[in-house]
Amino acid sequence: MVSILLLEDLAIVPLLAVVAILAPTGGEETLLTRLTGIAIALGAIGLLIFLGRRIMNPFFSLLASTKLREVMTAAALLVVLGAALLFRVSGLSMAMGAFLAGVLLSTSTFRHQLEADVEPFRGILLGLFFLAVGMSLDLAIVLQNWGIIALSVVAYMLVKAGAIYAIARVLKSSHGEALERAVLMGQGGEFAFVLYTTAATAGLIDGPTNAIFTATVIISMVLTPFFIIGLRYVLPKEETQSMEGVEKADGLSGKILIIGFGRFGQIASQPLLAMHHSVSIIDNDTEMVRVAAQIGFKVYYGDGTRLDILHAAGAGTADVILICTDKKEQTTRIAELLRDEFPLVRVMARAFDRGHAIELVKAGVEYQLREMFESALTFGGDVIKMLGASDEEAADVVEGVRDRDRQRFELQLAGADQLAGSRLLLSNARDQAHEGGGGVVGGGRRGHHRQEHAACVLDMEGLREGASACPN
Repeated sequence: MVSILLLEDLAIVPLLAVVAILAPTGGEETLLTRLTGIAIALGAIGLLIFLGRRIMNPFFSLLASTKLREVMTAAALLVVLGAALLFRVSGLSMAMGAFLAGVLLSTSTFRHQLEADVEPFRGILLGLFFLAVGMSLDLAIVLQNWGIIALSVVAYMLVKAGAIYAIARVLKSSHGEALERAVLMGQGGEFAFVLYTTAATAGLIDGPTNAIFTATVIISMVLTPFFIIGLRYVLPKEETQSMEGVEKADGLSGKILIIGFGRFGQIASQPLLAMHHSVSIIDNDTEMVRVAAQIGFKVYYGDGTRLDILHAAGAGTADVILICTDKKEQTTRIAELLRDEFPLVRVMARAFDRGHAIELVKAGVEYQLREMFESALTFGGDVIKMLGASDEEAADVVEGVRDRDRQRFELQLAGADQLAGSRLLLSNARDQAHEGGGGVVGGGRRGHHRQEHAACVLDMEGLREGASACPN
């Protein structure tokens, strides 16, 4: 929704430029004069950007040395008025010049100070802006054309809401989320008033048309809250979790933060607690928080995908953060938030599979572990010991598998396709061809022959491709 609002605001710049280009000049128009006007307009935009990028910071640095707040405020207003005048002289809209000047001021190193200085003016000028819009609305024309306005409001909101719904669904939002966004954003934006007024001033539309367009946008704004109320009855009510006996994360200060306290997080916490480390734990399942309390754990309620919750959970002061959530998208989102907001904190994460592990590494995770990898290796090692391998042989074989997996992972992380390093994998078809259907360790064979066969298996997986050299 923020992206849509920003797009609507930024779209006013090219739209105002189009209005200025299409505006009649009042004299004889030729292709040359029209192209000249376009060139002058583009030149004005380029000049403003150049001045803003090259001169604005040195200019405000000089003024900042005076230590006078009023000088900085006056300079900011001067920049805005100067840009508006430049665009007016160039045949463009003053509003467009003021808007671009504001965008350039936002890129200045003094943006926060300027924003604080201009803040008192913003409320007054915003009120004057909507006052002017209201005064420009001719109610007599609105009453005369109420049918056209009603049809325009319905068509406008349906088209815009439909487009937003379609975009949300394409980006894999649920039906409820997409519908909510469509209803909330189906109204017209306030920059439409600037566009219509500029078009009327330039002679592209007449007064009655401007009034109809303006009334359409205003009515869409008025109707939106009522549509939101109606939406509550259309969408199924979300099941809210009971917060009884649950404490929200706030002001936590543990040196280790565990996000997610399911089966994985519970086991991961044990070595840390055995070493008496300071551990804070958050989970977004209230039932899990209550069950953890019954077995002696202090778990706080908090959604790790929210930046405010991460701050409240002490992510900024933690030495290590463990992401132990069981949903891929959730884990990746948390990792990206931590990378962007807390780049100095070491992050370790639970990965769902190999592809997710690669995704987490690219998201800045220092260490990741696929949730079933080590348990499956341990399981396989115990199987070959049951079939006759010694503890040392089983450990060698398991370590060989782990090392080959590490090589494959590095190849895929470097940008190779998913089949990269496939020669490092054991194949039961290859094994049956060279083993006569026997197991990895040789079906329980003993002594030197078993050790030789174990070494051959390791070679098959990457140290040597000559699998035919294995004993039968």
